[in-house]
This record gives sequence, C-alpha cells and structure tokens, in this order.
Amino acid sequence: MDKGFVTTNGIRVFYASEGEGPLVLLCHGFPEAWFSWRHQLKPVADAGFRAVAIDLPGYGLSDKPDVAYDVIWLCDCLAGVVEGLGYERAVMVGHDWGGLLVWPFARLHPDKTAAVIGLNTPDLPRYPIPPTELFAQMGDTFQYILNFQERGAMEARFESDPKQFLTLFYLGAAVKKEVFGDDVVNRYLEYFAPRGALTPPLEYYRNMDRSWQLTEHIADVKVEVPALMISAAGDPVLTPAMTDGMEERVLDLERVVIDDCGHWTQQEQPEATTEHIVGFLEGLR
Repeated sequence: MDKGFVTTNGIRVFYASEGEGPLVLLCHGFPEAWFSWRHQLKPVADAGFRAVAIDLPGYGLSDKPDVAYDVIWLCDCLAGVVEGLGYERAVMVGHDWGGLLVWPFARLHPDKTAAVIGLNTPDLPRYPIPPTELFAQMGDTFQYILNFQERGAMEARFESDPKQFLTLFYLGAAVKKEVFGDDVVNRYLEYFAPRGALTPPLEYYRNMDRSWQLTEHIADVKVEVPALMISAAGDPVLTPAMTDGMEERVLDLERVVIDDCGHWTQQEQPEATTEHIVGFLEGLR
C-alpha cells in the first residue's frame, strides 16, 4: 500500500493507494477516515484500477484549515486531488458525508467525473428551505445534526469521553455491531482524540445551510455519467426509500440494496459492498 499526501486548493490531503489504472477515489463519512475503505482497496486494485482512499479535508492526517467547509470548497479540494494524483478524471465513490460530496461534485466538476458510486447517501432534490430549518421540522431523525450546530458544545461532550462518544455513534447506526470492536474504535480514536481534531469534521455540518445557498445554481443539473447507488436495508437514517426518484436527476442509474447491514456499509458488509463496486467498475470498461 502506498501512502502519501497530495496538495490541493492550498492544503495537503492524505491518501492510501493500491494498484494502477483508472482512478477510483474513495471518500469516507463521519466520524471516519480513509481506514473505512480498508476492505475495498486491494480488491478494487486487483480489478485493474488505482484505488485511492483519502482523509477528507479537515480529517485524520489531512490539513485542517480554518475555513468554511462548504460543498464548493470541498469539491474544489477533491478536484485538486484528482489532478494532483495525475489524472484527468475519476470514479467518485462516497459514503455518508463522502456521498454528500460526490453527487454535487459530478455537477460542479463534470469534466473530472467518470462515474459516481454513492453508499447510503442518495442524490436528493434541493430542499425548499435551508437544511437546518427542515431538520427541525422532521423530529428526531436528524436531531444529531442540529445538536452539532453549536460550536464548542459537541466538542466538550466528545472530550469528556472520546472513546464512548465514538463507540455510541458507531453502534447506534450499525446492524452488525461486532464490526466495531476495540481494535477498530481505537484506530478511529487515533484520528479524533487530538484536541481540536473533531471541529473541522463538525464544520461540514455547520456549513450545510451555506452549502445549500451556494449550490442553487446546480439544482436542476442532471448527473449524466454512469452511477451506482448502494443502500443498506438497516440504515436507520439514510434509508433505501430515500433513493426513490433519483432517476429523475441521475439519468444512468443502477440501484442495489444490501441486506443485514446498517449505516457503515463498506465495513459491515465488506464482501457484498466490494462485489457491487467491482462489478460496476468492470461494467464501465
């Protein structure tokens, strides 16, 4: 496995890479890191691709600048990662927050997008009102996002017992809870335990309304490249039903659902996830 940094948009982004060939860029969610794709890197590489899993800007070993972590800035960073790795375009793969980036990325940077694979996070129509206002009307499902909005409050809660915070977060959305044993939780704890390391990831949530405002101009843009949507039957937040209607916005779409799986799809069901990803990639040839 090759590990290193690529400079993009004025920051350094950490990556772990396997293989050679067309670029498959793997973007993780919250609270995760490149490590969440550990089961997919070698199989994707063995299929004839260069599999690159990054620490998203502000996460893990990547730089943590004091900026507004809005979707425009983040997608510009991802575009620079593609270029910095020596490619013109990539298959963009995103889980959770990574999924919230790869769908707009395909609209903001179509020339750099060969295809899109979304895990759990569907391509959703533009909300009629700012996201935090909408979530406040939706009950408990997205309450955690509202809890993240006050700067300092969630950081203090995390710092009181970092391991418990992460463990409860992982187990609460998992079906196969045994995946998050001490060894895995401790690995993630290395990324988030340093003081202040949680703040940049939380800023993704705190800039959701800003991102909503900045992306009005792409609301009606269709995603025309081939796309795969992988949902998990047991995801309590990003349910398979939320993918209904995606074909209206993503014109060349394949949808699959993985059973016996919660939110952390590529970790809870690594073999099934990898099979769907590799099958889709081989179909692109």
